[in-house]
Amino acid sequence: MRLRGGAAIAALVMLSVAGCKTDTTGTGDSGPEATASGDSGAGSGGGAALTAAESLTVKGRAPKTGYSRERFGSAWADTDSNSCDTRDDILKRDLKQVKFTDGDCKVSYGVLESDPYSGKEVVYKRGASLVDIDHLVALSDAWQKGAKYWDASKRIALANDPLNLLTVGASPNRSKGDGDTATWVPPKAYRCTYVAAQVAVKKKYGLWVTSAEKAAMVKVLSTCSKQALPTGGNPTNAPARFHAN
Repeated sequence: MRLRGGAAIAALVMLSVAGCKTDTTGTGDSGPEATASGDSGAGSGGGAALTAAESLTVKGRAPKTGYSRERFGSAWADTDSNSCDTRDDILKRDLKQVKFTDGDCKVSYGVLESDPYSGKEVVYKRGASLVDIDHLVALSDAWQKGAKYWDASKRIALANDPLNLLTVGASPNRSKGDGDTATWVPPKAYRCTYVAAQVAVKKKYGLWVTSAEKAAMVKVLSTCSKQALPTGGNPTNAPARFHAN
């Protein structure tokens, strides 16, 4: 994606975005790693993520006509009303050794100890472009698979949902572009978690997948032993003040 984090992960813990509320019905603040597990890439599949992938609706990719980043609201909207924009919320969630400028909102420094897409340590300094906040389901991909037909509040919610956002190294992220699972996946160490997160987002928002994309999702998740489906994030409609767009 464009603006819009892999040593194998033995266990993943819930990471909270400041100011949001956790909700076991799927409107909490957890990120894409919140309930995912089993990144070994080996063993028999059959977890909840695979079941969810198999349930996704298959349709053809619609034209990209009419897409622009602005159709998903300004970057980055404070949809959780915690007075910090979404980008800083995600940086605070995913980075270590975080330092701030003016209070505890604007992140000026932090360390991505293991970039999910490269496995390398990446240092974040505000104003430098060594890290991106990746939309796991790229906004242009979402546009072509259902979001074109949504009202503005749902598109803004998707663009700012912690479930769909991950801090990653800028270089590998930009090689992804706006690809789906059929065209790009990260290295094997993070692949199960990554695909499970994409499935979770598409299921939560009712986005469809192409036949090639679904086949790729099923192929990956079939190798992931008991891969859980991430849950949580924000509601699928942004607050009323963001509705006009």
